[in-house]
Amino acid sequence: MARTSNANRLIAVGEALMKLFAIPGHWAAWLVIIIIAVVIFTVIGSALGLSHLADWGVRLPLFGDQLNMVSIAELQWHLFSLFIMISGSYVLQQDRHVRVDIIFARMPPKRRVLVDLLGDLILLIPFFAFLLWFSFGFAERAFLFEEQSNSGGLMDRYLVKATLPLGCFLLLGAGCGRILRNLGMLMEKKNNDHNDNNVIKEAE
Repeated sequence: MARTSNANRLIAVGEALMKLFAIPGHWAAWLVIIIIAVVIFTVIGSALGLSHLADWGVRLPLFGDQLNMVSIAELQWHLFSLFIMISGSYVLQQDRHVRVDIIFARMPPKRRVLVDLLGDLILLIPFFAFLLWFSFGFAERAFLFEEQSNSGGLMDRYLVKATLPLGCFLLLGAGCGRILRNLGMLMEKKNNDHNDNNVIKEAE
């Protein structure tokens, strides 16, 4: 009973962590609408030959003191980067990542859980932990050197580069949650098998 309770506790904590770190990714779905609107505006603006759109004389984060078509065009990939990086944890929580291994689909549930667990421990966690460590310096250098568009577009390049450590952090959190959940599921399966064996022995 204690083992079952521990397994259920691990599953509950793991699923709670996955849901928590997936929240930003869930809300990121609305960015698709904004991205589509920006793309449409860029196409129409280019067709009309628009260039300079607005000038407010005050430096704002990301946009600077003016808005032009170059800024709008660059805003597309800024928003797309944000969407991709923060939606990864939600995709992981929903188990919607593309799987190319046809063998995995034919495995029994217990073996699939084990494959996911080993994959997270050996590949996902080490890779994104290293990428998180590296990406902090990547964004920091952009901030220190005040990187900006070379084409007179958006300012503060560090903002878009900061989406990389943010996405890695969210994926690491969701990955840790899935590890706990899968450990609990394996423990639960082992306990159930043990109980079934005891029932069979008693019946004999």
